[in-house]
Amino acid sequence: MLRSLVAALLVVASIASPLSAADSLAGHLGTQLSQIDADDFRGRRWQLEDVAEPQLLVVAFFGTQCPLAKLYATRLVELEKEYASRGVGFVAVMSNTQDSIAEIAAFARDHKLTFPVLKDAGNRIADRLAAERTPEVFLLDRERKVIYWGRVDDQYGIGFARDFPRSFDLKNALDDRLADRPIKTPVTRSIGCIIGRQKKADSDAKITFGNQVSRILQKHCVECHREGEIAPFALTDYDEVSGWADMIAETVRGGRMPPWHADPAHGSFANDRSMSDEDKQTLYDWADAGAPAGNLANLPEPIQYTPGWLLPEAPDMIVNVSPEPFEVPADGAVKYQYFRVDPGFTEDKWLRYAELQPGNREVVHHILAFARPKDGSKRLNAERGYLVGYVPGTRIEPIPKGWAKKIPAGSELIFQVHYTPIGTPQIDHSRLGMIFADDAEITHEIVTTSAVQPRLNIPPGDDNYTVTAVQRDLPNSQLLGFSPHMHLRGKAFRYELVDPNGQRSTLLDIPAYDFNWQTFYLFDNPMSVDAGSQMLCTAAFDNSSKNLNNPDPKATVRWGDQTWDEMMIGYFHYAVPRGEAKAAAPTMRQRAAEAIRRNGRLRVFERIDTDGDGKITRQQTPSELHATFDRLDRNGDSILTRAEVETGD
Repeated sequence: MLRSLVAALLVVASIASPLSAADSLAGHLGTQLSQIDADDFRGRRWQLEDVAEPQLLVVAFFGTQCPLAKLYATRLVELEKEYASRGVGFVAVMSNTQDSIAEIAAFARDHKLTFPVLKDAGNRIADRLAAERTPEVFLLDRERKVIYWGRVDDQYGIGFARDFPRSFDLKNALDDRLADRPIKTPVTRSIGCIIGRQKKADSDAKITFGNQVSRILQKHCVECHREGEIAPFALTDYDEVSGWADMIAETVRGGRMPPWHADPAHGSFANDRSMSDEDKQTLYDWADAGAPAGNLANLPEPIQYTPGWLLPEAPDMIVNVSPEPFEVPADGAVKYQYFRVDPGFTEDKWLRYAELQPGNREVVHHILAFARPKDGSKRLNAERGYLVGYVPGTRIEPIPKGWAKKIPAGSELIFQVHYTPIGTPQIDHSRLGMIFADDAEITHEIVTTSAVQPRLNIPPGDDNYTVTAVQRDLPNSQLLGFSPHMHLRGKAFRYELVDPNGQRSTLLDIPAYDFNWQTFYLFDNPMSVDAGSQMLCTAAFDNSSKNLNNPDPKATVRWGDQTWDEMMIGYFHYAVPRGEAKAAAPTMRQRAAEAIRRNGRLRVFERIDTDGDGKITRQQTPSELHATFDRLDRNGDSILTRAEVETGD
């Protein structure tokens, strides 16, 4: 249901802005690297003459905690294998002040770097080449003058990540030069994390890390930016944070951090991550002053988190999402994985808090958990609701005492997991932690439902295709919050409540939807909803080339699980007095749309099933239908039966 999107874009949410096209070429092209004087992580001192043999030299700037650098390190290894025999050498340079020798050694080992990896103490190499970001590459000729500067390719950028590159910029430059052709594109936009340079701090600065900055970061950032959490680096230690000062300022100034997308004109939310203008200016001034430490004895008391969890206390029960650790390949698309668990519930359970915790946050993009009867049905009906979910930025929010979700006795748990490769093989073993409430204290049952619009027909090039969906006949309830969901062409989303008298009010407006941060918007205080009210959701999609996330602006886009398809689901969460919850029935339009989809699938199935035995193999199925085949083939035996097609979602 979500995207096979590399690195979750922690990457694009936290990297710095690209250099503008107007940046001076003279500052880079023709610059000569006259000296290398740096040690590698093993302690060997490297000089320029040590890399004198190759006809061309690629100098790549990396950082151990930059998500993009992790992705492109492996790609540079592949390029070295292809071009080393043709007289091309490669050198990796680590210029961040916050990157230790031990971290550099681990980076080189984890990414199997086969070329020199140098610690650029004092930023000497970065300064000579005027390098600014990681990853950033410089191609040097025989005289070690810059003949290409910029990115490796165009697969990743601010707010987008493509499944494959469209322009292989470094490779093209190498091919042009080796063929004695002028390099067609000698400069490209370098995108990545700002190099954490060594700076002289203003000793007279009134704004310091110990005094103000540590408190701002603790309030807005540390919950994610701490050891073992979703963010790519921690913001708790001064020596670490100071190296990121310029990038913190840039991402905050650009509105990418902290991630929050709701229009403040509508609704008041308990988990609002937005930062005040005063706090923003404090961060800007601190970076401009060289990130002074101040008196580190003044640091605030650290927040005490439950060890290993975001939950307010240790879980009552922990369930592994998959029976065995799952192996995630280095690259390529990984289809959604589905795992079943029987928790052995012989009586109803009331779930007060739950946390889906990725075993490997670098490769898990999302997990959805469902509770359903063990009746053999394969249909999850995920668009209607779920038990608990994990997406980038998920936090555990307080809910009123006595309110909980119900897991009926005898239920099994179904987990849907979306993995995103990061350039190296990885292992994941995620888990679900649950805190239960006593049956006697439950006063309200929490229900997750949605307004859904499956009839999507987004024309090629349309930059504002708008649809609506309605969930009618809401019960007397207390509305908790919202979880909108679209895919890569999602542009904007709005929730409106229509009361029984027809009066409409906007509850949540998201003018710039971000697939990479699918936030749960939780009201400060639950909102009373009268019986007979309706939830009206309006979504806009951008299927034009202006949407850099767009996999194919020339395609007509319809409903589907894959990210090159689309969805329009307005999840919302409400509570009703215990015993009054009813399963949300699909609307007539939704039932009709499902019947059309099912009948269409059956017609295709019957065309392929030429011997009429009621089953087809994956090999028989045209390749363009493999994604649908895999989704319906829930038992993974590469044989699709008519029953699986009839009951599949």
